[in-house]
Amino acid sequence: MTLFLLLIAVVVIVCILATRLSSKFGVPTLLIFILLGMVFGSDGFSFDDFIISEQICTFALIYIMFYGGFCLNFNSAKSVLIRATIMSTLGVILTCGFVGLFCYWVLHTSLIEGMLIGAVMASTDAASVFSILRMKRLNLKAGIAPLLEMESGSNDPTAYMLTIIILTLLSSGKTNIYTLIFSQIIFGIISGVVIGLLAKNYLDKIQLNEVGLKSIFVAALALLAYALPVALNGNGFLSVYLFGIILGNSRLKKKVSLVHFFDSISHMMQILLFFLLGLLSFPSQIPDIIGSAILITLFLTFVARPLTVFICLTPFRVPFKQQLFISWCGLRGAASIVFAIMTVVSPAYTNNDIFHIVFFVALLSITFQGSLLPLVAKWLKVEDDQNDTMKTFNDYS
Repeated sequence: MTLFLLLIAVVVIVCILATRLSSKFGVPTLLIFILLGMVFGSDGFSFDDFIISEQICTFALIYIMFYGGFCLNFNSAKSVLIRATIMSTLGVILTCGFVGLFCYWVLHTSLIEGMLIGAVMASTDAASVFSILRMKRLNLKAGIAPLLEMESGSNDPTAYMLTIIILTLLSSGKTNIYTLIFSQIIFGIISGVVIGLLAKNYLDKIQLNEVGLKSIFVAALALLAYALPVALNGNGFLSVYLFGIILGNSRLKKKVSLVHFFDSISHMMQILLFFLLGLLSFPSQIPDIIGSAILITLFLTFVARPLTVFICLTPFRVPFKQQLFISWCGLRGAASIVFAIMTVVSPAYTNNDIFHIVFFVALLSITFQGSLLPLVAKWLKVEDDQNDTMKTFNDYS
């Protein structure tokens, strides 16, 4: 037990100190957490309990998504609400379809398994994108940052729903898909909105005098916002994200203390999540999937994502260079790998090592897209020093 606690302390300290390297060399912080996990990885420790890992990762993702909604400044996002919603719904479906067909035609998977790979990788990673924007203080032209923030924060529920649907079809095919889609959306929205409005109207009236108790109470509400719809076969991630948006844009007493608490919790969960994902990987198995993963990465980065962005945003007359930049910001990360873990623990049979394929795609995405993001912004001339990107976040405000 002592050795285990010592290991946890060392890992957390090393992860936090390693963020200095991120600032100095421009390497995305989350990449460092993954690489440290790989150093301690499965080939050395023989850690391969995906069932426990899925539960831990889901728990971490709940608070990451809640804080993503909590930090979204809805006033700044109103102008891009429609296009962000289209990107996080239709955009995810299109990405899933494009990648699925690519896997079917080029990698010769079955069509449904190709769609499963596409669904798992259809959402972008908010933590990866905005850790870079915050770290580099990258000020973007008006509308880009709120669009990226809302899209990347809200597209995980759609990808999760697609993953659940396809796994259900692979497992039995007996479930009514239309009923599943209805329950996912309706129970997810209702739960998040109702719990959010109740917290908005009654949280201060409960009069929790201790600041710490108020933070813990909200943390428990976030768990409730996830667990309640899941118990009703609804979308827990959609619910907890909506709960975060409502609470984050409410006038609450001692709200600053909530920001500090959940900012720390969110960072801790990111360390836990990305380190654990690195720990789960078997580096010795990566050579077997490296060819497929590279092909998917290239297709996703240079074909599927740009095509999706152009289809969704061209009707809104978004400038071409801004669309190119938004395309480049389609980093894959934690959520995709967590959904890949779901495919491992699911009873559905797959012929491909989806976890390691998605893991390596996310690794390449965070490394190259993430590292080059500031240069791409400069090259496409989407920077605007008169527009402080940080003001789009509630925690900054």
